[in-house]
Amino acid sequence: MRWSYLPPLMVYFAAGVSGLTSVVGAFFLKDYLDLSAAFIAGLSFWAGLPWILKMPMGHIVDLFWRWKSLLILLGAGLIALSLLIMYGLVTRPGEMREIAPLATWYVIALMLSPSGFAIQDVVADAMTVEAVPHTDANGQELSTEQSRALHTTMQTLGRVAIISGLVFVAAVNIWVFSGAKSLPRDEKLALYGQIYLVALVIPLISVSGMALHAMMLRLRAKRGLPAPPPQEETQVDWEILGGGLAFVVLSVGLGLSGLTYAQEIVFATSMAVILFLISRLLRALETEAARVLIGTAAIIFVFRAVPLPGSGLTWFEIDVLAFDERFLSILSLITSLLALLGLFLLRPLMAERSIAHIVMLLTIAAGVLSLPNLALVYGLHEWTAAQTGGIVDARFIAILDTAIESPLGQIAMVPMLAWIARNAPSHLKATFFAVMASFTNMALSASSLGTKYLNQLFTVTRASVDPETGAVTSTADYSQLGALLIIVALITLAAPLLTILFVQNSRFRTED
Repeated sequence: MRWSYLPPLMVYFAAGVSGLTSVVGAFFLKDYLDLSAAFIAGLSFWAGLPWILKMPMGHIVDLFWRWKSLLILLGAGLIALSLLIMYGLVTRPGEMREIAPLATWYVIALMLSPSGFAIQDVVADAMTVEAVPHTDANGQELSTEQSRALHTTMQTLGRVAIISGLVFVAAVNIWVFSGAKSLPRDEKLALYGQIYLVALVIPLISVSGMALHAMMLRLRAKRGLPAPPPQEETQVDWEILGGGLAFVVLSVGLGLSGLTYAQEIVFATSMAVILFLISRLLRALETEAARVLIGTAAIIFVFRAVPLPGSGLTWFEIDVLAFDERFLSILSLITSLLALLGLFLLRPLMAERSIAHIVMLLTIAAGVLSLPNLALVYGLHEWTAAQTGGIVDARFIAILDTAIESPLGQIAMVPMLAWIARNAPSHLKATFFAVMASFTNMALSASSLGTKYLNQLFTVTRASVDPETGAVTSTADYSQLGALLIIVALITLAAPLLTILFVQNSRFRTED
């Protein structure tokens, strides 16, 4: 740990603390907004677009690096506005409905929040490159092995900061939701509103990190130390900037058009733009390094692009298994704590093993760990509870599954981020990070589309009521959830393994 790591880690920590409202958001969406699982999966696609738009934002950060604090402030403002909209939804739904439908307000809030976090993440990513020293105490250039270790540590600490934020908010949620299950609807909604107000501390944390960064730079200048690289001025790349901005205009236009296949058009177009920008950036790398990057990115893309079950599984846990807010918070705490532990214990694996090897292990683990949820849907917990005197019930199985799975989710990206940090040209650090991150984030958009398609094939509905009147707006039907989980598990296992087999037997083979 170095003091120079702290400012970007504070921005990452704020992103982790954003999980403070995740449980509240899941219950409010399930109980009070009559939106289908397929529609919500489609919303996840649009909510992921700001992370793809890191392309032009990354180049803008490089161009206006001296004024990056203003971008952090902009992101903080968007996050705060999203939280205030959600506060109005849960505390004054009638007044909000007079202006626009509740679903419309929810969509607006859902888009504002990731936009703010994406802007801040672009700046924080570039700050991680700046935070890692390029020379030792004697001014000698660091070796490749030393640089790799430092960048792996920096990126690991970035994941640690995010997960630490998740640990903090999970503990807070457990305390807040103690006894909340018995509260009447009005009091529970008031409690939800208080959580959204408390969450306004999130943008304050990220702004504080930038203030600390500015203070460190001033102290460095007073001591006569040189400014961190890059010290040269970044030149405008109109192909990157213009291509990124064209993508912004196209995405917004199609999003507002209401076209049936707007998401698919945006996905295909954005993929073409990102691949073009990557081809431009690859010119800054040696031929062998460029091939390794292509193979590595392809493996990570497919691993992240597999579809998910969607909201139906969470609804099943709430409606059928009777998981309340407090228990879901406990699962979140277990996930975060063990993920934090896993990052430290598995750091040698990430530093020494190739990304292909790591992804293969994670894929097999993900396939095995899909079995407990499938068992819960088909009622295995009823048999195990009867055989063990109620000990191995649904909550026991859920906790055990969470405990085993939690360290795995954060591991795959660390080696990829460390590789980018080591190989990114210093004067294009934000652009390099943003374009490559946009490519891997495109995988999440592909995952959202796959999730939407599967939820259109296998329909899952839940019980919900109007937040103002309490009138029933939908009923529960989980008869097709089991088939959905089986298909998801098969795709999760097969797609990444086949990709690894193809890449590792091609000229894009990676041992990094």
